[in-house]
Amino acid sequence: MKNFALIGAAGYIAPRHMKAIKDTDNTLLAAYDKFDSVGVMDSHFPNADFFTEFERFDRHIEKLKRGENKIDYVSICSPNYLHDSHIRFGLRVGANVICEKPLVLNPWNIDALQEVEKEHGKQVFNILQLRLHPSIIALKKQIDEGPKDKIYDIDLAYITSRGHWYYTSWKGDVSKSGGIATNIGVHFYDMLTWIFGGIKENVVHIHTHDRASGYFQLEKARVRWFLSINVDTLPDTVKQRGGRTYRSLTMEGQEIEFSDGFTELHTNSYKHILDGHGFGLEEARNSIEIVHNIRHMEPIGLKGDYHPLAKGELNSHPFDVR
Repeated sequence: MKNFALIGAAGYIAPRHMKAIKDTDNTLLAAYDKFDSVGVMDSHFPNADFFTEFERFDRHIEKLKRGENKIDYVSICSPNYLHDSHIRFGLRVGANVICEKPLVLNPWNIDALQEVEKEHGKQVFNILQLRLHPSIIALKKQIDEGPKDKIYDIDLAYITSRGHWYYTSWKGDVSKSGGIATNIGVHFYDMLTWIFGGIKENVVHIHTHDRASGYFQLEKARVRWFLSINVDTLPDTVKQRGGRTYRSLTMEGQEIEFSDGFTELHTNSYKHILDGHGFGLEEARNSIEIVHNIRHMEPIGLKGDYHPLAKGELNSHPFDVR
């Protein structure tokens, strides 16, 4: 049984990590978050120590480190811009680290973390759960065994509606979240390049506070992609049934169904890591470079081969004063 510590216990994704720790027959000894809405811990690890001040959490972890219950893994679910710092903390206290996506915001952060890994002899693992999804694994197998010279036409759309709270939170601050493409798109970019190969061309058509859209030329695919948190961008069929989320991946006009099967992906990710596998720093680099470039590119507008959903009317920021 391995001992875990968790940073970011009050966040949206934290319960999936708690469940994964429990489902893999391990234990959570300590957790930290500046917010104290962490009653979900009662469902998983009611006896875990909890801290709202990082300094006290740090002191407790150091105490455990010098006792019999040292921490084997630090799991990180904190805001994106803090991942880099929290990963270094985990390595310095002698633990391996499991970090939510995006691993970091900038490619050079990976270089620095590789040095810290070497210094402390521990490893960093990124949650790239789509690589473990059965439908995605089957798709990769199909492409790997298909014609070597074929270039596939791919359309990706992901709309996950968010309210005005989003823009008040750290997620609405590009310097903290990395923006739409980073916050909700990075694992899709990882999945696409994992299946279809490295990126040859990266074009951004739209990149605003509530949506992003662009085009990739990959080794084996032409990809039109669209991401949004605005409910108005949902297809009419989804709106009519009261839906607030839309996920679509088509290849050569045929839908690839991967909407189901997400509930156990974090547990499977933990099993993968604990079995001696897992996706390390270098495997995260490709997607981090992509989102970094998207964040710093000038959108060209609706020119060339763009995703059909990109034609929707743009909205003002909800906090704009008119």
